[in-house]
Amino acid sequence: MDENKIDLSLKTMQLLQERTPPQDPGMDGPVRRTSRRIREKQNQEKNQILSPKCLTFTSEVKRRLLWNILGYREGLSEYELERLENIRQNQAFLNTLNLPQISEALRPKPKPTPKGLKREKTESEMLPVRKSLRLQNKGPPTTLTLDTTSYEEKPKKAPGPIPLDPINLDEHVRLPEDLVKLWNEVPLKQEAGTSDLISYQQMLQKLSINDSCVVKVVKDRICSAAFHPTSSNLLMAAGDKSGHLGLWKPDASWGDGGVIYFEPHSRAIISMAFSSHPCNLITVSYDGSARSMDLEKAVFDEVYRSSSGLKSFDFLSADCSSLLLGEWNGDVAVVDRRTEKIYESLYTMAANPLRCVHVHPVQQHYFVVAESRFVNIYDLRHLKRRNNLAVGELNGHSRSVSSAFFSPLTGNRVLTTCMDNTIRVFDTSLMEGRSPVLKSITHNMQTGRWLSKLSAVWDPKQQDCFVIGSVDRPRRIQVYHESGRRLHTFRNMDHLTTVCSITAFHPSRNTLLGGNSSGRLHIFTDSFIN
Repeated sequence: MDENKIDLSLKTMQLLQERTPPQDPGMDGPVRRTSRRIREKQNQEKNQILSPKCLTFTSEVKRRLLWNILGYREGLSEYELERLENIRQNQAFLNTLNLPQISEALRPKPKPTPKGLKREKTESEMLPVRKSLRLQNKGPPTTLTLDTTSYEEKPKKAPGPIPLDPINLDEHVRLPEDLVKLWNEVPLKQEAGTSDLISYQQMLQKLSINDSCVVKVVKDRICSAAFHPTSSNLLMAAGDKSGHLGLWKPDASWGDGGVIYFEPHSRAIISMAFSSHPCNLITVSYDGSARSMDLEKAVFDEVYRSSSGLKSFDFLSADCSSLLLGEWNGDVAVVDRRTEKIYESLYTMAANPLRCVHVHPVQQHYFVVAESRFVNIYDLRHLKRRNNLAVGELNGHSRSVSSAFFSPLTGNRVLTTCMDNTIRVFDTSLMEGRSPVLKSITHNMQTGRWLSKLSAVWDPKQQDCFVIGSVDRPRRIQVYHESGRRLHTFRNMDHLTTVCSITAFHPSRNTLLGGNSSGRLHIFTDSFIN
């Protein structure tokens, strides 16, 4: 019995030692015992988290993965390998953004060298330093004085012919023979008819512009421009607000980059057009004179002179011998260039200034007149000196009308441009009575005082399409169908950066010009100029 008790006590002591953890010498207080199940669970969790085999396995997998991607790097820790992998992934992401290409595209391009007329260098006048009355030891003025000094206008040109002397050529230098030959070239007869809209729109999409198609032709703001009717080469004329006239042939070597510069008028050249063979350029100006540029005689002949300013004109006959001119005072003058009379007849249309006159292309005794807010059609055969009645009325304009033009081939449409921000197309197949409005197109016309007014003009090759500039950004030139459908918009961020108020299509070639307020002409063409 005693031996059995001794064995039982020894087993009990061993069991207590196994269940009691060893006490830390530095620990104070009673020892807390832990059950076997709790201890085994803690040991199991500890082995799962901090098992050497598990750590070895994880590090080996990571190292193999990183070594396969980055290559073997001896002596690098796991953290350094992960850092290199992050750098590689970030660099790959940046490469997908194409940042070098984007920065290159956003870098400002160097401005092209300006072509055409050179800017004159003017020395700035040194003005005395302004001082107050206190610094001048003066008392306040007793009476108020107004500055009545007025700026003198340029003197008018003398009546009669003016010599055709280019300003930008040396004195006693004759005009280039190539210019005279091109000037007298007989234009090819244009086939009547219009192409379908699909082919016409495809033609417009082929027109483009480059550096050689932007040239400074005159010094000041362009008020009018026209194409020479020849189809073999491009020759353009432009008139500015100071009365200067510039001729430009893109591939010529004469003058300043193919530009020859004249001064036939003392005020703005507001309208111009080339006559048929023999070719002359007719220009009318605010100075009240209408002149004909004749290269054979080397003069600017005076066709007509008025006491008030001239605003517009058109040819009354197919041979361009008779002219219809509109004056600011509301009169219309009929002039025959073949006679020496001042005018054949003079009629008063309205008390308001006449802003535009245009002759019917087929029935040339009809002409349309834009009189402030009113647009009327008159019959030349029934005009009197005063109190003339219109045969047709084009109503609906709430503000002043800038222009009114018959359609080029049939005259069955009239295109008006009004300052109420509207372009209107009227049906004039029946002249008498009120002509109905076929379409009204909203277009911003508010150009301000420093730009020429916008004016919608027909394409002479296309009966039912017209072109107009725009003040919207980015700068553009727009082509419309008479139904109001926009056929094409000309844009170019490099070469078309200003408002082109003056626009015109070539009568036979696929070329469009636009003139801006700095005296530059822009050309959109399907054949680039060398």
